[in-house]
Amino acid sequence: MFIPWGSRPPDRHRGFTDKSELLHYLHTKSPHSCFHSTAYYHDPSQRIMTDKGWLGADLIFDLDGDHLPGVSDRDFPTMIELIQNQAWKLWSEFLEPEFGFQEQYVQTSFSGHRGFHIHVRDPAYLQLDSNARRQLVNYIRGQGVSVQTVVGNSQGGWKNRVEVGIDGVLDNLQAIAQDVPDKSRLLNEMYEIMKQRIRNPSCSVKSCSKSKLEQLATQSLDSERVSRLRENRALTVFGDNTSVFWELVKGDSSVVLGTAGETDENVTVDVKRVIRWIGSLHGKCGLRVTELPLNRLNPEASDAFDPLSEAVALGGESTHKVELTKDDITARISECYVEGGTGDVIEVPESMATFLSLKGWGALISP
Repeated sequence: MFIPWGSRPPDRHRGFTDKSELLHYLHTKSPHSCFHSTAYYHDPSQRIMTDKGWLGADLIFDLDGDHLPGVSDRDFPTMIELIQNQAWKLWSEFLEPEFGFQEQYVQTSFSGHRGFHIHVRDPAYLQLDSNARRQLVNYIRGQGVSVQTVVGNSQGGWKNRVEVGIDGVLDNLQAIAQDVPDKSRLLNEMYEIMKQRIRNPSCSVKSCSKSKLEQLATQSLDSERVSRLRENRALTVFGDNTSVFWELVKGDSSVVLGTAGETDENVTVDVKRVIRWIGSLHGKCGLRVTELPLNRLNPEASDAFDPLSEAVALGGESTHKVELTKDDITARISECYVEGGTGDVIEVPESMATFLSLKGWGALISP
């Protein structure tokens, strides 16, 4: 599939017999973005799905930074740092140790924009149907997990995540109650987490305001309540706010997002999906969809992958003046850093000018 520039519809079901035919298409059409099928077919050139003859599909985990609660897309370096950390934890704490996936069947790539893709091509899993794939996603997200039950009656896996999550949520709530300088950010982050949880049909809470979270934060300072909670998870030590507390434990970044990665369910579950083509350019920012060794996904590795340098494909020695058109912009491309807001005029290398223009964050000023 290819997405053209402008408002024209995608060019789908496009097949090629050899590389020269594909290259000719790219030269003549110059598409905005390029995708390939994650599925395998008996006759993929057919334009009607039922005529293709589905044989199987890669298992794809797509992590996108714009799914992170409380994280702004306009602080691009921070968003990339957080989503890379989550992608690594998804592999190192779920996919390998709990699901038993093997590195030899894995291909890892930077999506070219706001996240990472983990492709699992183990022949043993190619024919998993959508229901089986959904069960994997549900487990990663903690859907159906009773946090009170797993702590008392389970071991490993979610038991450890919940225990860490309880401490993390309590620390954040107590920081909010103590009016720390970071209070506003922490409160917003917890509010965004609860908004995500409430959208989940299994959520026990139907609504939650910031004032309710502040009330829960004040209650968390009561050491007697906290001690009783640790001794017996079934107690409603925070009254009506107890269910909010447990939803925060499930949805807090230290449990589901920080430990598992907020996978894009549609990509993982869909057995006839397309995914961005490694080596192509992402039309929304100009960065390259880039393959990387799995071990370099680890942010703590000595040679950790840096997408904001290693995925830069466009840009020469020239510089350009750009007027920022959005507020609160933070960006980095290679060694160029930009911070500013609407109306600021900056002179930046071609690679940064390209990034800002395609993101819709800046407009080139003619010489």
